[in-house]
Amino acid sequence: MKTIQSTGNQTVKNWKKLAAKKGRLKQEKYLLEGWHLVKEAIHANEKILEIMGTAEALAQEQLQIDLNQVDLYEISPEVAQQLSETPSPQGIFATVALKQTEAVLPTEITGSWLFLDTVQDPGNVGTMVRTADAAGFAGVVLSKGSVDMYQPKLVRAMQGSQFHIQIVQDDLAKWTTAFKAQGLPVFGSELNDQARSYDQVGRHEDFAVMMGNEGNGLSQEMLAATSMNLYIPIKGQAESLNVAVAAGILMFALKA
Repeated sequence: MKTIQSTGNQTVKNWKKLAAKKGRLKQEKYLLEGWHLVKEAIHANEKILEIMGTAEALAQEQLQIDLNQVDLYEISPEVAQQLSETPSPQGIFATVALKQTEAVLPTEITGSWLFLDTVQDPGNVGTMVRTADAAGFAGVVLSKGSVDMYQPKLVRAMQGSQFHIQIVQDDLAKWTTAFKAQGLPVFGSELNDQARSYDQVGRHEDFAVMMGNEGNGLSQEMLAATSMNLYIPIKGQAESLNVAVAAGILMFALKA
């Protein structure tokens, strides 16, 4: 085990650079913070490269991982505070190898999927990923214009659900075309003359539901590509629903 006490250490500076996409791509890894996420990554057999913890944190829990395959660092509380994105860090971190974010489409698509078209708020995306996990969805496809799937706030917001279902960042048009080619519906979310109420289309096993940008909704390209657009009737005075709330309603209502 190596020990790092100074926040000025170059290794610490490199870890700190993982907060930015450029740093993640250059080092080909991203940072996890907190026992919950570190344990979830271990249980999911993710490729963990390094584990960093304060003496107190490392004494609290037993790491269920082959430490011969991982670089282990004892860090000072000051280093932990430097790395943390939270006011009161637990003092445990890990770096995990980046995965290829674009997925090869299977020859036969099954399951329910959430498509996100240029959704950029990490809190919203994290909530939707967790909800997709809870609803039994197979995966989530983020458009290339959406928030980066390894952005620190998004990684925290997903709370480990990214290790339970498939998450990819890819061309939504390609995925939509593939679903429709197999006769699977791709439901959009838009209030227009042709849209139907979400509770009038039944439940489905193999399908996708697509949510749009927080401010602008679905792009015209993706609206035109969907099989059918749905809306959620609003009975009160609110103008609209938060995208993550709307996605939760649709996911649980549409899935068989």
